[in-house]
Amino acid sequence: MLDKNKIGHEFPSFTAEIEKGRLRFFAKAIGETNPIYTDEGAAQAAGYRTIPAPPTFMFSVDLEGPELLPVLKLLELDLGRVLHGSQTFEYLGQVYAGDRITQQSKIADIFDKKGGALEFVVQKSTYTNQNGELVGTAQQTLVYRN
Repeated sequence: MLDKNKIGHEFPSFTAEIEKGRLRFFAKAIGETNPIYTDEGAAQAAGYRTIPAPPTFMFSVDLEGPELLPVLKLLELDLGRVLHGSQTFEYLGQVYAGDRITQQSKIADIFDKKGGALEFVVQKSTYTNQNGELVGTAQQTLVYRN
């Protein structure tokens, strides 16, 4: 059984710089064809100050951390038994190329189902820009198969 005493554990925050090239690459990878995500002129013509981040880009910020998926190490999870259960995003502001986004995450809950055969780890993250504005939140649930 996973250690429920880890509920509330906060991981070290980190800051990632959002680069135009990375936003363009992400847009291409998800099949986004709207030019506001790849062309600065098109973005400005549409009222954006520069290229905006496409939806779901916040997960890419998570990958910029000093450690990939630190929850695995903290809870001593075998990656081969981990499933991605769900991911939700709440957009509270716009992220742009050139922004510096600080990510902070914590374990919000740990629970089990099927008599402990499946354990769930709920992790919540916040994303704040260089101006101290909360621009988004995310919640992901990992499923651990025992």
